[in-house]
Amino acid sequence: MQISEEQIKLVNNQINALVSAGSFYGKKLKEAGISEIKSAGDFENLPFSEKLDLREAYPLGLMTAPENKIVRIHSSSGTTGLPVIIPYTAKDVDDWGEMFKRCYEVAGITNLDRIQITPGYGLWTAGIGFQNGAEKLGAMVIPMGPGNTEKQLQMMQDMKTTVICATSSYALLLAEEIEKRGIKNNIRLKKGVIGSERWGEKMRNRISESLGIELYDIYGLTEIYGPGIGINCEHNTGMHYWDDYIYIEIIDPVTLKPVSDGEWGEIVITTLVKEGAPLIRYRTHDLSRIIPGECHCGRKYPRLDTIKGRTDDMIKIKGVNVFPSQIEEILQTFPEVSSEYQIRISHLDRKDTMRIYVETNGHVDFLNLADRIATTVKSKIGFTPLVKVVEIGLLPRSEKKTKRVIDERFE
Repeated sequence: MQISEEQIKLVNNQINALVSAGSFYGKKLKEAGISEIKSAGDFENLPFSEKLDLREAYPLGLMTAPENKIVRIHSSSGTTGLPVIIPYTAKDVDDWGEMFKRCYEVAGITNLDRIQITPGYGLWTAGIGFQNGAEKLGAMVIPMGPGNTEKQLQMMQDMKTTVICATSSYALLLAEEIEKRGIKNNIRLKKGVIGSERWGEKMRNRISESLGIELYDIYGLTEIYGPGIGINCEHNTGMHYWDDYIYIEIIDPVTLKPVSDGEWGEIVITTLVKEGAPLIRYRTHDLSRIIPGECHCGRKYPRLDTIKGRTDDMIKIKGVNVFPSQIEEILQTFPEVSSEYQIRISHLDRKDTMRIYVETNGHVDFLNLADRIATTVKSKIGFTPLVKVVEIGLLPRSEKKTKRVIDERFE
C-alpha cells in the first residue's frame, strides 16, 4: 500500500504540529531540515520512532497539543523501564471511539446487543476503549473489567450478554468454566471480540466451538490510540484497518526497507489526524503482512494478516533462532494436543534446554506423543526439546494474558 496524496497532506499536518511543539520527533525533523514531504519516496526517508524514544519522553514529552486541549492520558502496559504516557485530546478520544464503533459494525454488532467488557480499565487502553466504541454504537454496556469469574458468569446469564470482549486467554477460561458448570444453555452469547495477545487457530476453534459463537480479532496498541484500529470481517481473511486515521507500512526488520504487499515483515504505523501525541513511522515490532487485493465483503479498507509474533519474541537456543509462533505452528499439527502450551528455557549442566509443556486428554499415550513432538521440532527447527505432556486443565489459565514463554536463564 503506497501512501496516497491525501495521506501525504495529513502527514504534513502532523509534521507541522510535531515541529511546532518541539517534541523528540519534531527535533529530529528540524535537525534533518524536513518541514514537509511531497512523495512516497520522501515519506520513506522520514526517520522511524521507537518505544525507547517514547519512554525517554516521560512523563509528558509526547504532548503535542496545548495542555488545555488534553483531556486524558493512557499508559502502555509494559513491565520494564519507564511507562509510555500518551496524551489524548477530546478529538483523539472521539476519533478512537469512531474507529472502535466501526469495528463493532464490521463484526455485525448493533445497538440491540449487550456487550460485556472484561479487559482492564484505568491507565490501560483496553476496557475504556471497548466501552467508548460500544457507547458510540448505542449498545448496552456491561463494564465488568477483569477477573471475578463467578460474577462474570452470573452477569452473563442474568443480563443475557450477547457479546463478550476479552483476551483470548480469558475467553478460553470462561469457555472452560461454562462447560464445567454445565450452564451453556443459560448463555446467550453470539459473538466474541478478542484482542491484546496473539492466538492460534486451535485456540480460536476451541473457544468458538465451546461457546458456539463467532470470533473477531481486534488490533491496536496504546501508542496508536489503543485497540480498535482494525478488525477482521465475516470472511475472516485478515483485519481491515482504518486508513483514513492511520497509514500502515510493512518493513523488513533487518534492512528497514518497505516490502511489497503480501510479504511478511514488521508493522510500522503513522497516525494521520492525531492531536495529543502524533507518531510518524512508529515501529510496533509486530509481524504481519498487508493482504493484496479487495476483500469479498466489498469494504475498501485495506487488510492486515493476523499477527504472527513479534520481532523481539525471538529466543536463541543452542545456536538456533526460534520464534514461539514456530513452536505453536508445530503443535497445531497434533490434533490430540489442546490449544494451551508453555515453553520454559533453562541453563542446565552448562547448556541451554527448552522444555515444552502441552496438554492432552487421558486416552493418549503421553510418552509416545512427547517423542513425536520432540522429533518434529528437531526436524523442522534444528534442536531437540524436552517435551512434557500433561492432562487438559493442568497448565495455568489467565484472566489477562497468558505467559507462554518463561526464560529462566535470566531470572
